[in-house]
Amino acid sequence: MSPRRAPSVVESFNFAFEGIIHVLRTQRNMRIHFAVATVVLVAALVTGVDKLELIVLMLAIAFVLITEMVNTAVEGAVDVATTSFDPMAKLAKDIAAGAVLIASTVAVAVGYLVFSERLADRSSRLLDRLAEAPAELTLIALVLTTILVIATKALTGSGSPLRGGLPSGHAAIAFAGWMAITLALDESGRRFLVSSLAFIMALLVAQTRVESGVHSASEVFYGAVLGALVTLAVFQVTP
Repeated sequence: MSPRRAPSVVESFNFAFEGIIHVLRTQRNMRIHFAVATVVLVAALVTGVDKLELIVLMLAIAFVLITEMVNTAVEGAVDVATTSFDPMAKLAKDIAAGAVLIASTVAVAVGYLVFSERLADRSSRLLDRLAEAPAELTLIALVLTTILVIATKALTGSGSPLRGGLPSGHAAIAFAGWMAITLALDESGRRFLVSSLAFIMALLVAQTRVESGVHSASEVFYGAVLGALVTLAVFQVTP
C-alpha cells in the first residue's frame, strides 16, 4: 500500500478556504463576527484612523475570527468523539466558548479605545441637532411610524395586547429609556459612553424578545423606533 500523497500548496489553501466557508455557512456567530468586522473596517476608513490603530483593529478582528473557528473545530471534534453526555466534553466546549468571549470582549474594548473620541464628537453634534430640530419633523416621523405599526398589526392580526404582536412593548420602553438618557445628558463629556451602554442594554432587551420567540425581529424594530421617537418628541416639546 503506497503512502498517502501530501497535499500540494494549492490544495492546502483550498482546504483552508473550505474550512472558512463551512464555518460561515453553518455558524451564525461567525457570520455576525464577519459583519461586525466589515462595519469596523469601513468605519476605520471613514474616520481616518492611523496605521497603528488600523493594525490593532485588524489584530483584534483576526483574534475573534480565529477563536470562533477554533471553537467550532473543538465542538465538531467533541461531537464526533462522544455519543452520550460527558462532563469533560461539555467542559471542553465551555472552555472554547469562553475563549471566544474573551476575544470578543477584548475586541470591543479595542474598538472603543480607537473610535470613542472620534465618534463622541460626531454623535454629540448629531444628538444636539436632533434635540434642536423642529418638533414638527419628529411628530411627522412619529405619525408615520404609528400608521405603519397599525397597518402591519391589522394585516398580520398576530399577538395579543400583553404578549407578542406588533409592536414590542419591551423594546419600545428600552429604546425610550436609551433616548431619554442620551438627551438628558446634554453636552456631558461622558454622553457617548453612557449613551453607548444604554443602547447596548436596549439591544439586549430587544434580542431577548426575539430569542424567546415572543416577538419577531420586525416587531422589535417597530417597538424600538416607536419608543425612541416618542421620547424624542417629548424632549422637544417639553420646556
